[in-house]
Amino acid sequence: MQERHDAPLAPLTTFRLGGPATRLVTATTDAEVIEVVREADATGTPLLVIGGGSNLVIGDKGFDGTALVIATKGFELTGTHLELAAGEVWTDAVARTVRAGLAGIECLAGIPGSAGATPIQNVGAYGQEVSSTITEVIAYDRHSGATVTLTNDDCAFSYRHSRFKEDPARYVVLRVRFDLEDANGLSAPVKYAETARTLGVEPGDRVPLTQARETVLKLRAGKGMVLDPDDHDTWSAGSFFTNPILTAAQFAEFHARVKQHLGEDAVPPAYPAGDGHTKTSAAWLIDKAGFTKGYGTGPARISTKHTLALTNRGAATTEDLLALAREVVTGVRDTFGITLVNEPVTVGVSL
Repeated sequence: MQERHDAPLAPLTTFRLGGPATRLVTATTDAEVIEVVREADATGTPLLVIGGGSNLVIGDKGFDGTALVIATKGFELTGTHLELAAGEVWTDAVARTVRAGLAGIECLAGIPGSAGATPIQNVGAYGQEVSSTITEVIAYDRHSGATVTLTNDDCAFSYRHSRFKEDPARYVVLRVRFDLEDANGLSAPVKYAETARTLGVEPGDRVPLTQARETVLKLRAGKGMVLDPDDHDTWSAGSFFTNPILTAAQFAEFHARVKQHLGEDAVPPAYPAGDGHTKTSAAWLIDKAGFTKGYGTGPARISTKHTLALTNRGAATTEDLLALAREVVTGVRDTFGITLVNEPVTVGVSL
């Protein structure tokens, strides 16, 4: 276990933003993780758990407490059953499952961060979500002081949400278990329309696993969603806002505003979201509200490749980023009556 004091946190995040932590500890075993958490709880010390840092916005003042980096390792594959330690690099784990000929998470290739973060956010992209393959999550329960096993149902997964995100101070994820599919080297049925078009297949078709993964990586790279230290469009947290899910009444009001601002023939994106709800596109809202690719003149700007990504152009502060985010939220709300919700976790700051 490594320990540092007054340690910079910015290099541990994909935004490369944020001030220092009073104490920074790197744990490489589950036992070390639990030891640090128990110590913080026993002494009343604020605790910040960091995985891959791909979903964090840390304030410029930093974190007055213990920041715990989970750097545990473990990739255990038994048949179609996979167990990952929380500190495993997610995109590397996806690549290994594809090489093993197993389907279920191949369209989640290229997503930065650690395996332990995936159930918290119910990570999803290109028609797949981890909630479809996660069977159990092993976590340390800070309330009971014990290690517990939560089933898929226990995790209460929903769109970019889970029991862990609902109660962030309770659980520290240690390991994640998945049940994948052996489809003779083929992918899971392709669900996302853009992926299907790029592959030249119909939604519901299967393709070779390697082809599915490579196609998703290409699509993500084209949007600046694959980490590249030389590309400031990837100095981000990926999608900064979640796609709004609206009730029937909310969607009707939204549709009326769209016609008012964009003309009678304008039709907003709309996708069934269950129970009479409709999901629309945050990227579309941002673009149509006037925040196009590359928007901004300061050190924090919208990506030149994708309107849903807010980026650090190299010299930004967290306050620069938040100022841009607030401008976007206000503009979308004033234009369409929808308040966007940030996807990254904020530490010491808020929109």
